[in-house]
Amino acid sequence: MLSDTQLATIAATLPAVEGSLAEITPRFYRGLFAAHPELLDNLFNRTHQKSGEQPQALAGSIAAFARLQLEPDIRRQRFILDRIAHKHASLGVTAEQYAVVHEHLFAAIVDVLGAAVTPEAADAWDQLYWDMADLLIASEAQLYADAAVDPGHVWREVRVAERVQVSPDTIALTVEAVEGALPGFRPGQYISVQVPLLDGARQIRQYSLTGSPAESRWRFSVKLAGEVSAHLHEQVFEGDLLDVSTPFGDLVLPDDDAPLLLASAGIGCTPVIGLLTALSERRDPRPVTVLHADRSRDRQPHRGMLAALVDSLPSGRLIQWYESTSPHVVSDAIRVGQMTLDDVDVDRDSHVMLCGPTGFLSSMREAFINREVDESRIHYETFGPELLRTGAR
Repeated sequence: MLSDTQLATIAATLPAVEGSLAEITPRFYRGLFAAHPELLDNLFNRTHQKSGEQPQALAGSIAAFARLQLEPDIRRQRFILDRIAHKHASLGVTAEQYAVVHEHLFAAIVDVLGAAVTPEAADAWDQLYWDMADLLIASEAQLYADAAVDPGHVWREVRVAERVQVSPDTIALTVEAVEGALPGFRPGQYISVQVPLLDGARQIRQYSLTGSPAESRWRFSVKLAGEVSAHLHEQVFEGDLLDVSTPFGDLVLPDDDAPLLLASAGIGCTPVIGLLTALSERRDPRPVTVLHADRSRDRQPHRGMLAALVDSLPSGRLIQWYESTSPHVVSDAIRVGQMTLDDVDVDRDSHVMLCGPTGFLSSMREAFINREVDESRIHYETFGPELLRTGAR
């Protein structure tokens, strides 16, 4: 743990580090991938590297964790670490890889900050890194143990049993085990899918499971975006084999019976469908409000399934927003424009579960806080790299 002296050093140097993260993170990744090109090809998402989203995610996690040592908030720290640990476990990250990241991250910090990295500053930031790494390593070890797999050994081969077009740019794949049985999962969790690309790389992306845990097969939906999704759209059909991970993810149904409010945008509907499937199967009596935003009705994935699942609930309600839609369908349940909480009843005791892109999560999280929903009751899954400032201010 950080000593008082190290904490003081972190506090004094954090503004300089935060101000230089835009330079530090690209240098870190350049050095890392130069030394270990297989990590770019087979672990990190190349699409997110090109867009700059992955470096932003790393920057957000470092800054968030550092600030949480200076302004302790155990709930936020647990939130951040749990989210990262589940993502790492779904990729098969192992403890040994943290030393590799440490080497190249600190080389980048020294390159950018130069003489400002005194021995005292280097010692404090080194301790901060390993404090965070040790917590993640322990969390990931527990996730592997709970899944009954050895650390990093999360991959299995499955066969595509069914492929269905669920919107102009989204397909749903159903997969089955090649040997033995697929492990169980909790509604709301996701799997990683690893595919071989033409240049020899094996890229990975996560997809939420939309079926029932009681079924022997897994279902997930793929929107056409990025290298992995393009490969699945263009190259994967019934009878083909895929490499997928054990299910992970912490956006799961809360244990109590408080009201639920599920809000999603675009392909963010997929974890919501997984949650609604479980609620529907047990005829859950609690009030469930579902809010969804999409560009248009004709391009909305799983539009009919979402409505049918909500209709099956004893106390379910669905409101949807479209950027453009025919005026004759506009009603209290179908609205035009961006999602807003205007004229939406929000029970302050609800568990709010948000699923979608980071911009959507940030704006809706703020909207629910303004409606006096406590932050501890707002849970979310983001599509794309985890920009942790959303959950750590």
